[in-house]
Amino acid sequence: MDKVAAAREPPKERRRVRAAQYVRMSTEHQTYSLENQKDAIRSYAEVMAYDIVATYEDPGRSGLHIQGRPGLKKLLFDIEHGLADYETVVVYDVSRWGRFQSVDESASYEYRCQMAGVRIEFCAEQFANDGTVGSDVLKAIKRSMAAEYSRMLSQRVFLGQVRMARMGFHVGGMQGLGLRRLMVDQFGQPKLILARYEHKNFQTDRVIIVPGPPEEIATVRLIFRLFVRSRKNEPQIAKYLNARGILNDFGRPWKAYGVRRVLTNEKYIGNNVWNRRCTKLKTKAVYNPPDQWVRADNAFEPIISRELFDKAQQMLKALYLHMSDDEMLSALRKLYKRHGKLSSDIINAAPGCPSAYRYSAHFGGLLGAYKLIGCLPPRKFHFIEIDRRLTAIRHRVMEDLLVAVDKAGGRASQAPETEIIRINGELTVALAIARCRVSHCAYPRWSSRAVREAMADIFVLIRMQPGNLIIRDYLIAPMHEIVGFKGDFHVNNGMKLDAFLFRSLDPLVALAERAFVGNAA
Repeated sequence: MDKVAAAREPPKERRRVRAAQYVRMSTEHQTYSLENQKDAIRSYAEVMAYDIVATYEDPGRSGLHIQGRPGLKKLLFDIEHGLADYETVVVYDVSRWGRFQSVDESASYEYRCQMAGVRIEFCAEQFANDGTVGSDVLKAIKRSMAAEYSRMLSQRVFLGQVRMARMGFHVGGMQGLGLRRLMVDQFGQPKLILARYEHKNFQTDRVIIVPGPPEEIATVRLIFRLFVRSRKNEPQIAKYLNARGILNDFGRPWKAYGVRRVLTNEKYIGNNVWNRRCTKLKTKAVYNPPDQWVRADNAFEPIISRELFDKAQQMLKALYLHMSDDEMLSALRKLYKRHGKLSSDIINAAPGCPSAYRYSAHFGGLLGAYKLIGCLPPRKFHFIEIDRRLTAIRHRVMEDLLVAVDKAGGRASQAPETEIIRINGELTVALAIARCRVSHCAYPRWSSRAVREAMADIFVLIRMQPGNLIIRDYLIAPMHEIVGFKGDFHVNNGMKLDAFLFRSLDPLVALAERAFVGNAA
């Protein structure tokens, strides 16, 4: 064919590329709204001949960390586990991928996608993310700019909060029992009392502290009288209030540290104190020294006399502040030897021992104090709740397996002492359940060491999704493979262990059915 004929032929249709889109919005209003990002990505996809087949969203999520960003975590999970049916991921710009304070962290997530065969493209940037030196340099600069923007924004917000606090406005934190937050307009006219978790809706509005319900004010004054005049300590006051059915500002029974929080709250004498604790850029909270506190005296209407409040502070200082850190640790060590364990309740109830709040403030949390005296930390309540929920899920799966085998015509029984399931009198199955733990790099892993010692023919590991609410899959393997396995289970352990991953236990039921049919024949 000559060149003239070739030129007359219509151009070949461009190959369509399957792509996904990732969008994120924190609190930056309309500029980076999800719909605006999707519109820009849609226009970009039309030009590039991309078909958007999947969407990952993180609405109202900060870009400083991957924690709390389920959309990005799911994106990495799908790509690295072969669940991604696309070749590229389109993001609006580098800042939507994240404002990570370390540019290496931002690059690591993109690199993981590239290693799995999926490239990342930024539709609103003025460079092509093609791996050339020029694009890599510009991308590094953009990542640094995104991180610096968060730092500058944090500083501006902080300075604005300092100004508002010095003017006597409430800018954050709990107001305390007997007090309420009143929203006022720009002229200082009252608008409404804010309930818990409610916030002002206009930037020009402000919030001040006002006296609350009379019964709560009476409780606050009772606490001060019991402490100053009746010489009762915090645990005794908490016991006194609970015996009379008086609840705290959270609607719960009183504890010693809650009483101390009331006794040290300067809002009760009308002082606005802010910046006692700092959590900038999603970092760990730190307690600031008093010279960094932001104060505005006589900003609110007091409900406690200054004389009574000052007397309470003198008594608290005489009770606790004379103890050095070594003396505090010595008292905690003696308490541990006496009880054999430690908890906030035990510490707060001990006479002559500083409160758990003070230990936490002095040693960077109770865990820091426990480590200094050689005490193992107490088991966290949320872990206990997770274990209880997982145990219930495991028992439900075992019951479902017993029912399914019976429906298939087989025989299944469970040994109460070992919880081993015996199918058709010869095949034994051990079922374990594993909590999903996601690392800071979004790698899921599962651990189940106790059941590996059980004697059975087949091992079944129920693996949970992140969040430990939904079953992800079932790892089924011969028991001898599991007994010799050390470490945690990862996503790619199946081939290494000669194991199989299934979305249900139907293959195991089918195996039991075939064994039953064979025995019957």
